[in-house]
Amino acid sequence: MSNSVISVISRFLEEYSTTTLNKLKVVDAYLLYILLTGALQFLYCLLVGTFPFNSFLSGFISCVGSFILAVCLRIQINPQNKGEFLSVSPERAFADFLFAHTVLHLVVMNFIG
Repeated sequence: MSNSVISVISRFLEEYSTTTLNKLKVVDAYLLYILLTGALQFLYCLLVGTFPFNSFLSGFISCVGSFILAVCLRIQINPQNKGEFLSVSPERAFADFLFAHTVLHLVVMNFIG
């Protein structure tokens, strides 16, 4: 059982490293970073408490919103989805990502107080 799991994981990593573009790997690394940051914030909330609840909530909402925006960016710049986003260039997708991030973080900073 464990041997087959290891072979599946190794094959996945091999195919991922050979077939995935570098710009998608960068977005994937950013997604992993945001996921781990949100998980650490939630774990901290469970262990220590939520005394400044607005601070926890705004930080967690920032992680979730950033994750969603990054997933949308990854979908739009993936060459396999080129047919679905004919009018959106990768530069336009990145500009939309930056604009949405700016608005998200303005809302988060306003929510903190």
